[in-house]
Amino acid sequence: MAAGGSTQQRRREMAAASAAAISGAGRCRLSKIGATRRPPPARVRVAVRLRPFVDGTAGASDPPCVRGMDSCSLEIANWRNHQETLKYQFDAFYGERSTQQDIYAGSVQPILRHLLEGQNASVLAYGPTGAGKTHTMLGSPEQPGVIPRALMDLLQLTREEGAEGRPWALSVTMSYLEIYQEKVLDLLDPASGDLVIREDCRGNILIPGLSQKPISSFADFERHFLPASRNRTVGATRLNQRSSRSHAVLLVKVDQRERLAPFRQREGKLYLIDLAGSEDNRRTGNKGLRLKESGAINTSLFVLGKVVDALNQGLPRVPYRDSKLTRLLQDSLGGSAHSILIANIAPERRFYLDTVSALNFAARSKEVINRPFTNESLQPHALGPVKLSQKELLGPPEAKRARGPEEEEIGSPEPMAAPASASQKLSPLQKLSSMDPAMLERLLSLDRLLASQGSQGAPLLSTPKRERMVLMKTVEEKDLEIERLKTKQKELEAKMLAQKAEEKENHCPTMLRPLSHRTVTGAKPLKKAVVMPLQLIQEQAASPNAEIHILKNKGRKRKLESLDALEPEEKAEDCWELQISPELLAHGRQKILDLLNEGSARDLRSLQRIGPKKAQLIVGWRELHGPFSQDLERVEGITGKQMESFLKANILGLAAGQRCGAS
Repeated sequence: MAAGGSTQQRRREMAAASAAAISGAGRCRLSKIGATRRPPPARVRVAVRLRPFVDGTAGASDPPCVRGMDSCSLEIANWRNHQETLKYQFDAFYGERSTQQDIYAGSVQPILRHLLEGQNASVLAYGPTGAGKTHTMLGSPEQPGVIPRALMDLLQLTREEGAEGRPWALSVTMSYLEIYQEKVLDLLDPASGDLVIREDCRGNILIPGLSQKPISSFADFERHFLPASRNRTVGATRLNQRSSRSHAVLLVKVDQRERLAPFRQREGKLYLIDLAGSEDNRRTGNKGLRLKESGAINTSLFVLGKVVDALNQGLPRVPYRDSKLTRLLQDSLGGSAHSILIANIAPERRFYLDTVSALNFAARSKEVINRPFTNESLQPHALGPVKLSQKELLGPPEAKRARGPEEEEIGSPEPMAAPASASQKLSPLQKLSSMDPAMLERLLSLDRLLASQGSQGAPLLSTPKRERMVLMKTVEEKDLEIERLKTKQKELEAKMLAQKAEEKENHCPTMLRPLSHRTVTGAKPLKKAVVMPLQLIQEQAASPNAEIHILKNKGRKRKLESLDALEPEEKAEDCWELQISPELLAHGRQKILDLLNEGSARDLRSLQRIGPKKAQLIVGWRELHGPFSQDLERVEGITGKQMESFLKANILGLAAGQRCGAS
């Protein structure tokens, strides 16, 4: 069946290639346009580990169903025909005699260097329950697994690369979480509750609120990791006494910051993932809570298989969001990480179906293509404002005065003049970094050596051209801004000096002298105006020596106008007082009396201060006592002052009505 197995494998490869060609036809234009900018592809590497028998020996009644052929291939019995075998080929195969060091050195250790380049990496342990995934990732004190070995080497690399004198400063942080029944739980802080998975604008997967612990040594890692591992959910089944009931994810983040210009920063992430195993509830005997946990585990692993199939077939939609596990593994499968899948299988025949399922998933996973890239950016303070000293802001003449006589007598030594002049020939990027004098002297000596050998201005900083031009442009803009401020400061100083000189010449300021045309007076008298009906105004205007005052609106101000010339005292008045002539008052009395005697209740309501109730009272009083007489002040105890204000208000209304009728 070897030929049959290889034929089936070739058919699967051809189907995957044709599907990729069909899906790539729609993306051919994008690939041609951005071919130079897309990162190089990196296939998911798959390693298979075969654990030994649980009792240590293979009984004659239960021979192994899997046999390794070489370091990259294996064969398994065909359940349809026991005389034939199925062959699988992967990137690495580790038999039952392999050690933890063999697996780590052969598959995991080579990807750690990518973290120092600002790229992401992930290691996944996959397989059925009881196949040895947790042992592969964690191990034991005598045989450490992938996680302790990777952390030990990674911390050693960061100490070497981040030592004094190296261009980069490195720091390492760790986070530890589990996915239990579709809930993301922080193992470092179990009280935080269910966390959410987000995606930033650049497509990076992140978990807000997840604890991050800085670590600088392996002792720091153990201090945080060992208590958190005891918080992981485990349970006993028929197949495993300590079965993992959740997916555990250890996230190690390496942050790098450049010490010299252009002050770049890099960020690399390492995902170490111990997946929970798929379970057959008929053999595990799960009930109640264990059955619910098993359902959540199998569902997430089923979605993981759908994601791998969608990536291999080039489907437009990859169901990452159908499960918390696949959402978190979005960067590891089809993303930007260097991924290693370690498929753990068991040799017993009772695990045959689980072993075949795990091998098929591993065979599909090795066709997934990732595109790792370097997560690099400029530090926030690299393009910040340039901080200059007071002497640089004042300039050479002002700085000489600001130093004072003591510093001026001491002066600067002559040997420093040569480096200062030479530093002007260097790139202006050196203003952005506070260099050590010894380092600056070494750079200057190197520059003089290159100049003596005929080098055409070799750059001291191997920065990319675009970043260097951006920084140089920023420095030039800051220099122009400083020059502008200096010029403005000089103009303000000259203006202040001119004002002081002018004040010295004129001891008595002119602004304090009183104006000749202004007169200081006390309380101003009120203006007087007379409001009369239009007919009386016309009659009095026809008579000689008549003096009538009216209120007239002109523009936005109301001013007093007279038909004849006014007195000078009256022109100086600013306020108004209403004064009614006796004739107009008598005429108004008669009009109001006629209205009270003959008008209806509706006519009475047209008067000021007369509402519906008062109008009805007036009509009733008139019916009982007869018409009103001239002596209105005796009606119902009305005082003379009240009657006068009543007459003034109504006389003004009658006068306004007559003017409107005349017009």
